[in-house]
Amino acid sequence: MWGDLAQHAQRTVPDEAVEAVADALDYLCLAQLYLRANPLLENPLVRAHIKPKPGGHWGVCPPVNRMLAVLGPLQRAVPATADLQVLHGAGHAGPSALAHAYLTGRLGDAHPWLERTANGLRALVTGFPHPATGSEITPLIPGHLHTGGQLGPALAVAQGAALDAPHRLTVALIGDGECETGTTAAAWLGARALHATGSHGTVLPVVLLNGQRMGGPSLLAGLTRRELTAYFTGLGHRPVYSDGTRIGQLRAALAEALQSSKPLGVPGPGSVLVLTLPKGHGAPATVAGRPIAGTAAVHKTPLANPAGNREEFTALAGWLSAYRPQQLLIADGRPRPHLLPALPEISPAPVGPEPPRGCIAASSAVATRTGTASFAQAVPPVLRARAAEGSFRLFSPDELTSNRLDLRDPNGTVPPWVVEVLNEELCHAWAQGYTETGRRALTVGYEAFAPLATSLIEQQLKHRAARRHAGLPPLPSIVYLLTSLGWHNTYTHQNPGLVSSLLATGDPTVHLLTPADPARTAAALTFALRKLDRCTVITASKHPLSHHPQDTLDEEIRHGIAPWPHLSHPAGGEPDLVLVSAGDLPARQLTSVARRLRTTRPELRLRYLHIHDLTVLAEPGTRPLALTDEAFTRHFGTRAPILAATTGYPADIHTLLGRRHPGHRLTALGYRDPGQPVTSERLLHHCRLDTASLWEQAIALAPHPSRRRAS
Repeated sequence: MWGDLAQHAQRTVPDEAVEAVADALDYLCLAQLYLRANPLLENPLVRAHIKPKPGGHWGVCPPVNRMLAVLGPLQRAVPATADLQVLHGAGHAGPSALAHAYLTGRLGDAHPWLERTANGLRALVTGFPHPATGSEITPLIPGHLHTGGQLGPALAVAQGAALDAPHRLTVALIGDGECETGTTAAAWLGARALHATGSHGTVLPVVLLNGQRMGGPSLLAGLTRRELTAYFTGLGHRPVYSDGTRIGQLRAALAEALQSSKPLGVPGPGSVLVLTLPKGHGAPATVAGRPIAGTAAVHKTPLANPAGNREEFTALAGWLSAYRPQQLLIADGRPRPHLLPALPEISPAPVGPEPPRGCIAASSAVATRTGTASFAQAVPPVLRARAAEGSFRLFSPDELTSNRLDLRDPNGTVPPWVVEVLNEELCHAWAQGYTETGRRALTVGYEAFAPLATSLIEQQLKHRAARRHAGLPPLPSIVYLLTSLGWHNTYTHQNPGLVSSLLATGDPTVHLLTPADPARTAAALTFALRKLDRCTVITASKHPLSHHPQDTLDEEIRHGIAPWPHLSHPAGGEPDLVLVSAGDLPARQLTSVARRLRTTRPELRLRYLHIHDLTVLAEPGTRPLALTDEAFTRHFGTRAPILAATTGYPADIHTLLGRRHPGHRLTALGYRDPGQPVTSERLLHHCRLDTASLWEQAIALAPHPSRRRAS
């Protein structure tokens, strides 16, 4: 289909129109970098028209601009039942994205002051970098589901966007430097894990083999054409080459690549388009005897000071005028008519998924049905039920069986909505592409190795923050289920650091769920997968642990914290001691101490709290579930000692409490690195979370009976 559409577009849209679009994009990129006035060169260029400190990146723009130009006619030809997305791997192509969005009119729809008028053109060129859009690729520039600035995940995110979308073509523009990253390398091979997992769309990787990274030659640039062909063939792709200098040949190469492309998951070689246009194409060869083209100077602004250097000014004036901008754009800022056949028409604004309804009721019902089931019995039915609703994927780094999540059908077959590949970054990027296109996904992994994806998660959080700032509709949440906790694992498999890293971001959409038992884990998972625009990490042990009464479950899910009446002194008044658990293992350990205290010290005003969402501890106003000062006092009192235990690092509790930290009243316990391999029992003792240590601490903190009577 896509190859036929590309050939049709090539026949019906003249090369001259596409070349004019490419020139217009190049000119607008260069103008954004350098001009502070005279955007169409309607007057002779003088130094006052040039920015005193040019900023931005030129090098990647020319190859990106050519790809955007040749894809334009194809985008116009796409029927209403299909979808074509372009995913930029290089965040530095921000000027290209802005220029393209300006020419199509999408930029003006999102930012009226950048509409296609004389004033809009002036604002686009002279105002770069714009505070409202930034200088790199983000959702603030319309039409982008991936934020640039972090090299590596573009190909995998494109694959995730194409999953379960047979109507979609995703074109991933990948820098040759990006091909050196582990995530990109894994994505080439990882696509094989998608065989027989459903009906998917097509991904066309386009490698922008411009020869350089930021500061020197890329590794791919050192390969001969024969070696390149062997390399891409070994990755499972048939390379199609173009140097990009002749638009007609590049369009033919695009059509050829699409003609031999395959939907994701279909066995056999796919296609990769390799564009070998040099980095910074169009820049002067030399200026005042200094080489420019082919050097690292083209990465940013090849001419560093044209406003103050006579030779650079002359070179820039000739460079800008060579594009003949007045033959590309009308004085009122609109593209001239001969460009229009090669520009894609504006698509309707994206619509978000249906807002969730009845999240808490549905979660409670799941917990009630689960009862006293084990983790292995409680969680799989939740996942099967969610998959039955459609548009759901589960990604895991080859650990589902180990994590006691047996999702096989009675014939022993793994369902097609489950994908396992031994790479945390790849799992996250697939889930990112899937959720950024409006579908729900879950990533399941070992607690110890989830931090490998920390940078990707944090980048997606930035992307989501920019989406909200742009007023775009909410999307399904980022959801992680972490199990195989370090408390029951080897020394090398002990790292609860993902929670700490996400807390450090301060992002208010982060929710860190610490359910007390499998029923609550099932409820938490049901809730998290229904909610929108959150980042939820659920930490739960796969091993058999205690079960607890469910009468406070609704309160835990709704408010993130609840007193457990069966372990607490009747409500009211200042407690003598507050016990706080966050997580299933802490709940098992602390409830045993609480029961003993209730038996041996019945006069003790004991209060037991379970924290279902760690973020309730945050300072009021910083997070959605943060307790008000009144609620914090109602739960924790004003004088009573507090003994709190969490599955992660104790520092997480201190960090969240911030300025309202109860000081010496609080004893926070959690994972502490033993420095060497130890048994699970020894680890609990080392962290002072074994029952004997907890009992000693509770007795030491609780008032002595004689002092209790005196008070």
